[in-house]
Amino acid sequence: MAEMDGPGCLWRIWSARTAKGHVKIFLDGQEQPAVDLPFEEYFTGKSAPLDYPTLSYALEAQGCKGKNMYLPIPYQKSCKIVAEEGWGRYYHFTYTTFPKGTKVPTFKSKLPKENVAALKKLDAFFQNNLGTDPAGKREGQETVDKKVNAPAGKTTEVAKLTGPRAITALKVKTNFADRDDQMATLRQLALQITFDGCEEPAVWCPLGDFFGTAPGENHYKSLTTGMTGDGFYSYWYMPFAKEAVVEVVNGGESARDVEFEIVHAPLLGSFDGMGHFHCKWHRDIFPVTKDRWPDWTMLRTEGSGRFCGVMLHVWNPKGGWWGEGDEKFFVDGEKFPSTIGTGSEDYFGYAWGNAHLFQTPYHCQTMTENNRGHQSLLRWHIADNVPFQKSFEGCIEKYFGNDRGTLFACVACWYLDPEGTDPIEPAPADQRWGYCAAIPPGGGGYKVLGQPKGNVETQGMGNFKAGKWDNDDHLWWTRGKPGDKLDIAVPVKADGKYDVSVILTKARDYGIVQLYLDAQKVAGEIDLYNPEVVNTEPIPLGTHELSKGEHKLTVEITGANEKAVKAYMFGLDVIDLKPEK
Repeated sequence: MAEMDGPGCLWRIWSARTAKGHVKIFLDGQEQPAVDLPFEEYFTGKSAPLDYPTLSYALEAQGCKGKNMYLPIPYQKSCKIVAEEGWGRYYHFTYTTFPKGTKVPTFKSKLPKENVAALKKLDAFFQNNLGTDPAGKREGQETVDKKVNAPAGKTTEVAKLTGPRAITALKVKTNFADRDDQMATLRQLALQITFDGCEEPAVWCPLGDFFGTAPGENHYKSLTTGMTGDGFYSYWYMPFAKEAVVEVVNGGESARDVEFEIVHAPLLGSFDGMGHFHCKWHRDIFPVTKDRWPDWTMLRTEGSGRFCGVMLHVWNPKGGWWGEGDEKFFVDGEKFPSTIGTGSEDYFGYAWGNAHLFQTPYHCQTMTENNRGHQSLLRWHIADNVPFQKSFEGCIEKYFGNDRGTLFACVACWYLDPEGTDPIEPAPADQRWGYCAAIPPGGGGYKVLGQPKGNVETQGMGNFKAGKWDNDDHLWWTRGKPGDKLDIAVPVKADGKYDVSVILTKARDYGIVQLYLDAQKVAGEIDLYNPEVVNTEPIPLGTHELSKGEHKLTVEITGANEKAVKAYMFGLDVIDLKPEK
């Protein structure tokens, strides 16, 4: 499954589906594996030496899918991972290779007492104290508590701190009239932090997005950021040598009161060798080039530093699975990425496009509308941060284009040396809010009435050579179940009698349907099973007296052929109205 030279450390293991087949981890050429467990037991939090529930877990416990293990496994010489038959499907092994000569303690199945104590302490913190500063109170720590009134269209200073110090916690409270006001305000207000007299801020982010979710206030807790009923928190460590200026920018049309709590403390050492913390929001500022399609760039930066993760806000008005794309990390000018994944949801630690909220210390889905509308996800790379010496580019593939209405907005977090290049500039308020345009459901040129269960969209059919579809597409209804109904608008240009027919799609995962025209049953049940993807001949629905205006064709899923994959899909190519002669 994987084979790496040392010295190094395995930080994260992920899988979409696990089974009883053993996975064995051999370190430093030893004959006996350091870990030898059924793959499913890597993610239960119960099996030694991985028996720490917040470091080894399956998201099924939160109603989602996907399995993660975040217990570090270091090795001095080598790491080889092998699997027995029946281990499952899909995996990630995230690791770092350290410079030659680095000394690391090789992981052992029977861990030393001090390691066990440290892991138990961390596990207990994640279970009981997530949302507090993991460092506790620091020596020399000070706090700025300030309530500011931010005038519309103005930038207001919150605090000016003298270094060398570090901001260790930043907390915010504010009020809203309602949910709409909340979502708009948290995009119109922006947090701006400038370090050490630099010309441009290192932190520039809509206020809500800075705390790891969008749009609006969505309660969750991670190690680094969170939103709760008591306010928003961030524990990103932000060192500076001379000065830090914290400001709030109000891009809205009315003044806002915001309460800030800023905790800062002395540096543990010299600022030399440290980087400034950068946090930037953007959408579509990095053009997608033909040779790199469908790579959507989350961050592109130059200099030395460490990439520490992203929050991704997805607006997907038509529904359907938006996240088929893989993440790719290009470090120091790589032509082929040293990190390349298996799907967007896999990068964020869940699986199978599962639209359920979940929260863990390092990755969360904080907002979802069943993959239609708003989705918000984050993954913070803390132990598994990505170091770079010259440059870093992090991308995620985006297969649903902007012309479909699917839009990405991203918050990238990273550390960068003071001489490095951060190309992301502040975005005007009208680019931060108001761009999410609702699109009525429909597909194949047909309008859908109401909000049906499942997903309705246009599916291109040009790749299916066994049939021929009008305009090479059709209306595609997925995730429906027996008993669900779909209403489709049928426009009629003039009063008269019409011979009505439809052309549908057949495939191995399509259902049996009953059609109704203006609530009147037409024809009998239609079985849309076929071993390959084809379209039907015209199916007559009878002759009907129709008035000018909009009529309604209803599709009811009634079941599926015994040979069919029980996905109950439906596809409409053409509704044909021929005036009776």
